[in-house]
Amino acid sequence: MVLVKATEDSEKGFLPTAWASEMLEAMGKFNDELRSAGILLAADGLKPSMYGKRITFDGTGRTVIDGPFAETRELVAGFWLWEVKDMDEAVAWVQRCPNPMPGPSEIEIRPLYEAADLS
Repeated sequence: MVLVKATEDSEKGFLPTAWASEMLEAMGKFNDELRSAGILLAADGLKPSMYGKRITFDGTGRTVIDGPFAETRELVAGFWLWEVKDMDEAVAWVQRCPNPMPGPSEIEIRPLYEAADLS
């Protein structure tokens, strides 16, 4: 799973700017390349955390917390689910990715558990 980390800009929500139009076009082309390579399983952007909720668990108790959430650097703004042969291939693809934010940004790659990992 490839996680696009949130920034202060992404937490403001989508703003139709010239930069956003260029980024969406570049990201669309990148997603087309991923599809053509046969590795894209799913992809989407997430609305800002002000639209989200967190549910905390403590034994049988549940608490619902409304967004927005304070620690922007710990939030996710979007994701891809890729099927690649190894981490090196995932890194190579991310290095080709257009910057998803108007300023500095970060993308995190995390492998999913597979059945063999759990036995």
